[in-house]
Amino acid sequence: MITDRITDLLGVAPLLLLVAAGLSIMLVDAFSKDRSGLALTTAMSLFAAAAISGAVAVRGDLAAPEQITRYLAVDQLGLFFDVVICAGAGLSALLAGGYLKEHGLERGEFYVLLIFTAFGAMVLARAVDLLTVFLGLETMSLGAYSLVAYRRTSARAVEGAVKYFLLGSFAAAILLFGSALLYGATGHTDLAGIRESVGSGAADPALTILALVMILVSLAFKVGAVPFHMWVPDSYEGAVTPVTTFMSVAVKAAAFAVLVRVLAGAFGDQASMDLFTGWTPVIVILAVVTMAWGNLAALAQTSVKRMLAYSSVAHAGYVLVGLAATYEIGSTAVSSVLYYVAAYTVSNVLAFGSLVLMGSRGKEAVSYDDLAGAGRRHPAAAVPFVIGVLSLLGMPPTAGFFAKYYVFSAAVQAGMTWLAVLGVLTSAVGAYYYLKVIVYLFMREPEEGAPIAVPMRSWYVASALVLAGYYVVRMGVTPGRYLDFAVSAANGFLG
Repeated sequence: MITDRITDLLGVAPLLLLVAAGLSIMLVDAFSKDRSGLALTTAMSLFAAAAISGAVAVRGDLAAPEQITRYLAVDQLGLFFDVVICAGAGLSALLAGGYLKEHGLERGEFYVLLIFTAFGAMVLARAVDLLTVFLGLETMSLGAYSLVAYRRTSARAVEGAVKYFLLGSFAAAILLFGSALLYGATGHTDLAGIRESVGSGAADPALTILALVMILVSLAFKVGAVPFHMWVPDSYEGAVTPVTTFMSVAVKAAAFAVLVRVLAGAFGDQASMDLFTGWTPVIVILAVVTMAWGNLAALAQTSVKRMLAYSSVAHAGYVLVGLAATYEIGSTAVSSVLYYVAAYTVSNVLAFGSLVLMGSRGKEAVSYDDLAGAGRRHPAAAVPFVIGVLSLLGMPPTAGFFAKYYVFSAAVQAGMTWLAVLGVLTSAVGAYYYLKVIVYLFMREPEEGAPIAVPMRSWYVASALVLAGYYVVRMGVTPGRYLDFAVSAANGFLG
């Protein structure tokens, strides 16, 4: 009997672990002045949650009480995103362990906020009821707003946080209003009930379409799709770099998870996905404008951090390409989305983490001029950045190459060859601003009187870069194991 109870809780054990870790860190921070071990404790807690999720996925024991599964999925898809979110958050915690101490910003509340924001992201990724979607979204968002404003003496941080908060509040209100309309149209808040009602034709069509439009707008804001991306560059630039890293990987992964669940789950019938009258053409349009604008805007940036922010927008467009193919090839398209999110996570950690490493003594390296000549002076510090941006570009043999290959291949299989070609062309535009950083690192010298980047000495940051670099290369050289996990998650979700 006790064994059965424990088995029933395995599926939600990662969530319980993060709650326990967050509360414990709060107590330590309140009663102890020694905060030197908080970064490591946070990272280990997040990595442990990722390991548990991976072990449960391999074991395949997805049983859980009905009281839980009614609101939170215990399935391969949820476990996949648990691993991605916790791994991204854990690597961000390691980056913070070096960054915050180096720049005199170390306070215990940072790690508490990081853990509970990751918890909200996991709830959002597992949500199978509109009520849980909203609760998970707000738990994640409130933590993210606070993290952006963490450096409260910085005007840019405050500006980025206020913009993010105001626009995020509007997006949350739109989601809530859309959810209310969808409940009125179908009589359900659970995604399975909504799908049954919509698929059978019992739902009010006008209300359903209006509700879907509002929900799509809200979720497009969260993934940073154009034209709902306005908050991304300011928030990414204003936040401390470990927070930017966390937002670009864990928060974005959770947003894509719920987008997949809502579109391919609640509106997964053929009529709702129709290439001409369903949500598929909307996703195609979002993908096109997001890929194009994200890459073009990145060309004009003088800040590497801001360039990576617009790059993040462009990558949201690539993920949407895979999602658009769901109409024709179902789980194959979803698995390409999952693999892309995982590959993007480790690639982005490597790129942003290198910026963390390059800044020391209170000076951040965030512009191209800051990085001029750093590759020749400190090659060991520059190599991780090179690997990271090459992966984001999609160069073999990196994780980013196979990520783009799978989403573009999904588009071709779905009969959207033109969309895949457009994706390749916009990626070629991205080559300019990615390679520009490498040129500055190795082929430019700093101007006279300009600050020279001196890498910090932190085993926290070095560990994060080694781990992220390992998986960028490993997923590029032997992608099969990770793709199998993504395929298993997609097949389990779509049946």
